[in-house]
Amino acid sequence: MIQHVLAELGIQSHNPATSTGSQWMPGTGKIESFSPVDGKLIGTVANTTKEEYEAAIVSAQKAFESWRMMPAPKRGEIVRQFGDKLREKKNALGTLVSYEMGKSLQEGLGEVQEMIDICDFAVGLSRQLYGLTMHSERALHRMYEQYHPLGIVGIISAFNFPVAVWAWNTALAWICGDVCVWKPSEKAPLCGIACQNIIAEVLNENQLPEGISVLIQGNYEVGEWMSSDRRVPLVSATGSTRMGKAVNQKVAERLGRALLELGGNNAIIVTPNADVDMTIIGAVFGAVGTAGQRCTTTRRLIIHESRYDEMVNRLTKAYGQLKIGNPLDQANHVGPLIDQGAVAMYSKALEAVVAEGGKVLVEGGVLQGEGYESGCYVKPAIVEAQNHYKMVQEETFAPILYVMKYSTIEEAIAMQNGVAQGLSSAIMTTNMREAELFLSAAGSDCGIANVNIGTSGAEIGGAFGGEKETGGGRESGSDAWKVYMRRQTNTINYSTQLPLAQGIKFDI
Repeated sequence: MIQHVLAELGIQSHNPATSTGSQWMPGTGKIESFSPVDGKLIGTVANTTKEEYEAAIVSAQKAFESWRMMPAPKRGEIVRQFGDKLREKKNALGTLVSYEMGKSLQEGLGEVQEMIDICDFAVGLSRQLYGLTMHSERALHRMYEQYHPLGIVGIISAFNFPVAVWAWNTALAWICGDVCVWKPSEKAPLCGIACQNIIAEVLNENQLPEGISVLIQGNYEVGEWMSSDRRVPLVSATGSTRMGKAVNQKVAERLGRALLELGGNNAIIVTPNADVDMTIIGAVFGAVGTAGQRCTTTRRLIIHESRYDEMVNRLTKAYGQLKIGNPLDQANHVGPLIDQGAVAMYSKALEAVVAEGGKVLVEGGVLQGEGYESGCYVKPAIVEAQNHYKMVQEETFAPILYVMKYSTIEEAIAMQNGVAQGLSSAIMTTNMREAELFLSAAGSDCGIANVNIGTSGAEIGGAFGGEKETGGGRESGSDAWKVYMRRQTNTINYSTQLPLAQGIKFDI
């Protein structure tokens, strides 16, 4: 089946490195993509050379000259056509996402649906890139502000959402008049090839410059080229906090812009007034979905002491019903981690938190035997812990859920906020006062705060992102489009005089 999928998406056994549309450059060396599902080699991708990177940037610069002058609604029409191509390729691309990354087929298809949704959002937005008008203090003058394209938007994406996060950025950047240069994760390079092939069809059919969408491949060094490049005014980077700090430093050195979507350490507060059935569903999916490899994964469950035993018993029972295995089999709930390096981090985290005093409530471990040949399958674990433990304070990209007690709602909110990250948060309660306190200025300090839904997942209509070590960036909906543009204030004098501001007199 996978060979048919690769053929439909135009992927070969060995793929070139750099694309400025349909024009591919050979690159050097190779990145091997092994599926965590079965450990098999899917294909290889060459690395972008420095010379190819330079050619790619020049191609993007040239494309920007004409793309920025196309009316925004016409750019929206191109994004609409891209969304239609994604609809045609949804099953194939979703299957590749699942097989190359390891998330469930339902989640792989859902990720492609996110791409389609953001295209739809961007098409409407292409007619709504509003500025403001302001009254001038000078007679017969008009003031307004407008937004113009930035130029090249560099995109560095992570393995866990190998296609959706790119689409979040590109769909908005394109309708804003920008062109995009994308470095996908070296752990999921074939998904990048597939997406580039799809958008290349649209650009070719419309006789548009290929540099509107550019693909480069490689490790962190390729990302450093882009982060240090003054020709790239905005770099959008998704990944670990460590990676984001490195990117931000390089971009800041040249006073460029960085849009950072980094780590999360997300918690659900369970109050005495929680609907337990809803809470179990939200907590379990939030903790084990994508095998704990979402930035919005539920990592901490902060439970009121009066509901603690009940919740732990229900969670333990629910975890006992989880099916772990091939994510292409829709009967399974949990697929593999991305690679054996991730498995090693999972095992070390469990050892470390137990050494700190954590009590294992649902035992973890690495699965072996038939169906687990890749060595990437692990058991979701639950550990009773304290919020101040070193491992609880860190983000482990794996299905480990820490549970802990609280006495007062103020204590729970302090625990929720008492980590370095600030992405997603939730409270489970039917009490309006608890919910409103959680959403107030004295409540959650995260970029996302939910009531009676979990921490995992987000709709494209709202701005997505977080505070503190999550980076402060916002992508997707609301007015996130503004980060991809430069703001300009304009004053028009339609009088026969030139009065100066603040009543200054300057007679000559």
